[in-house]
Amino acid sequence: MSSPFVPPPDAAVYVISVAAELTGLHPQTLRAYERMGLIQPGRTGGGGRRYSHRDIERLRQIADLTGAGIGIEGVRRIMALELQVDALRARNEELQAELEALRHGLATRAAAAQSAQSAAPATNKLPVLHQAVGQSVVVWRRGT
Repeated sequence: MSSPFVPPPDAAVYVISVAAELTGLHPQTLRAYERMGLIQPGRTGGGGRRYSHRDIERLRQIADLTGAGIGIEGVRRIMALELQVDALRARNEELQAELEALRHGLATRAAAAQSAQSAAPATNKLPVLHQAVGQSVVVWRRGT
């Protein structure tokens, strides 16, 4: 027996009456939220609205916030801030992964340099910085 098909979260599959029933909101309220820009349902070729699972969750969140006494502009601001927080979390994860990769690369290079240094005579290859009178920086490299 195969499992039933579950559409992806962004697949616009629910008609407005089903979306209204799933959220406990009136279809006119869904239309009003669309006019206010709080929700952007998909459209069929004939212009009918189709809501995704993500849209349903967003509508439930709007209903919870307005039910708690928050006005529409407050809801709009809260949702915008939540999107911003999600984007910042994703960027933070990217930066943490990049930092971990850099740390790993540095550790690998340090280990390779350590083994090469123990096998070869010691030479200083660090640049020497001299500041000229004209506020420019001149980098001198010692011969290799």
